[in-house]
Amino acid sequence: MTIKTKTFDVADFLEDEETIAEYLNMALEDSNPEMLLLAVKNIARARGMAQLAQDAGLGRESLYKALSEGAKPRYDTVLKVVRALGVKLHAAPLHA
Repeated sequence: MTIKTKTFDVADFLEDEETIAEYLNMALEDSNPEMLLLAVKNIARARGMAQLAQDAGLGRESLYKALSEGAKPRYDTVLKVVRALGVKLHAAPLHA
């Protein structure tokens, strides 16, 4: 008997703003700065890159480039994308 498995893809589970916001919060807490861009890229794939690029006011190719591995996108680009995803970033005290 052969067991078939499916490769896990987090994008399959990013279906609403609440889940997306929590996923972004987890990425922001990671010490690796690449995690935020990876999270945004996964969310973008879940939402559809072409639609997200349009919602963010970016070209589709520009969005792919900004979210590619090793990219260092500008803050305003990241902010446009995050807002187009329907979430916002905020700060909280470390020791609450």
